[in-house]
Amino acid sequence: MESSLKNVLVVSFGFLLLFTAFGGLQNLQSSLYREEGLGVAALSTIYGAVLVSSMFLPSVLIKKLGCKWSIVISMCCYVAFSLGNFYASWYTLIPTSIMLGLGAAPLWSAHCTYLTIMGNTHAEEAGKIGKNVVNQYFGIFFLIFQSSGVWGNLISSLVFGQKPTQGAIPEENLLSCGASDCLMATASTNSTQSPSQELIYTLLGIYTGSGVLAVLLVATFLQPIKDVQEKSKGEEKSSSFWSTLLSTFKLLRDKRLCLLILLPVYSGFQQAFLSGDYTRSYVTCALGIQFVGYVMISFSATNALCSVLYGKISQYTGRIALYMLGTGIHVSCVIALLLWKPHPHQLAMFFVFSGLWGMADAVWQTQNNAQIRLSDNLSTSPHPRTGVSFHPVPSPDDEADKSGRERGFSLSK
Repeated sequence: MESSLKNVLVVSFGFLLLFTAFGGLQNLQSSLYREEGLGVAALSTIYGAVLVSSMFLPSVLIKKLGCKWSIVISMCCYVAFSLGNFYASWYTLIPTSIMLGLGAAPLWSAHCTYLTIMGNTHAEEAGKIGKNVVNQYFGIFFLIFQSSGVWGNLISSLVFGQKPTQGAIPEENLLSCGASDCLMATASTNSTQSPSQELIYTLLGIYTGSGVLAVLLVATFLQPIKDVQEKSKGEEKSSSFWSTLLSTFKLLRDKRLCLLILLPVYSGFQQAFLSGDYTRSYVTCALGIQFVGYVMISFSATNALCSVLYGKISQYTGRIALYMLGTGIHVSCVIALLLWKPHPHQLAMFFVFSGLWGMADAVWQTQNNAQIRLSDNLSTSPHPRTGVSFHPVPSPDDEADKSGRERGFSLSK
């Protein structure tokens, strides 16, 4: 196996192991930690920290440590969050959520940069077009990575399914499910029971082990890349913290970017609803926490399939038609969820709603990235979930037009 492909597979399976743990744990936060809204607060803290981190950390960390060790250290932040769940409280979950959020932006930026450099380097050596090789590498990565949503949710449902938390629920208690459930109530407004601590620790042990394996895999087998010109000649001077932060805010002078911000903002809102509100107030309330994983598998599988489909048909339908499709599906689902009273006898509906939500979310994933990349003079390193990261790190497609050798990058022995 060629060296570059081996490195792509190492990164891909490292992310698969890491997000098998984080994805499954994220979907359970609002259901496991209902008291005083701790789970929702933890999720909010994570993405608030991601916002701050995106402004300055990626470029600084990558320049100081390189792509490989930026990925390794950022992965450790995810493992710390899993460890914080063993003793869930405001004093453990919130600090580890901040750690995870600070590590998320460097993780994705370093991964994008690594695959881009690797693709360009291999393309030059093999006499191929850099853009084509880079796109191929990203295709391999996301093919493997997207399955993490299936495995993480499957693990949680299998573990919690050993001792179901729901028996027969009185009809009057079901009235508190769905839109009638108060997510921030200090006490549960429905009869949902938490799984035993034994099962929770079992699940957390599996997730933590998966994260540790991801760190060890990348740290041991991923080949580092170095900027030879920067290391040997010292010609490039690293940007200071304040200049990096200032360059980030200067991007906001572009009116197109200010308008495009609304797209990833909405994308974040709708994903937060699914992982925070829908999993607790609908699935856990009416079916039990053991069904959260199964329902979210429907979302992940539909999302992955539609992402591929939309990428193919967008050249025929145009981007506006797909945005209208995604908007129509989400608006219809929101209205239906406001009116629907979830009931265990309507089991199929829980999967239908998550599947439809995945169909619409795939629009925001694929089209937001494409729309932002096609906007001239907008330097972004796209996050696969939010669609854009506002810091001056080149996107994969922008980088694909340049040779890795011309930028002074090479594989270190």
